[in-house]
Amino acid sequence: MIHVRIAGLSLDPVTEQPVLLLVRADDPSTNPRLALPIWIGHAEASAIILALQGIEAPRPMTHDLLHTAIGMLGFVVSRVEITRLEEGTFYAAILLRGEDREIAVDARPSDSVALAVRAGCPIFIAEEIFAEAAVEVTEIDEEEEVEKFRDFLDHVDPSDFMS
Repeated sequence: MIHVRIAGLSLDPVTEQPVLLLVRADDPSTNPRLALPIWIGHAEASAIILALQGIEAPRPMTHDLLHTAIGMLGFVVSRVEITRLEEGTFYAAILLRGEDREIAVDARPSDSVALAVRAGCPIFIAEEIFAEAAVEVTEIDEEEEVEKFRDFLDHVDPSDFMS
């Protein structure tokens, strides 16, 4: 497994879907050459951005509620693992540690990362997934990407999410 960190959130210029960019945590560069892009939903992207910036919603969001419930049940989120990639879909597991056991919960990577940010736990990716799906990037300006996404959220209409 490769320890990764969030390099940024961006919007796909064609689809306007949020893209989570993950890079190796041990890469000292502020603009790494390889990043793993994962297209995620708008709600999850918002949850990740809010947590990264330390902004608390007036009422608990879904990931806040999940984090609280896990703690009240006597567990901690020990790590998140992106475990496989099948037909373009990433799969993840949230590893919970209790007093006498550890359990893995199947989850989407976007929800897993949103929870990991709240729990302050590490994020890992299977080596073969990173090797297969990482792309070369020229530069990642984290602040600029967050600002672009924030601007998008400020101007999006809630009806855009209705099916």
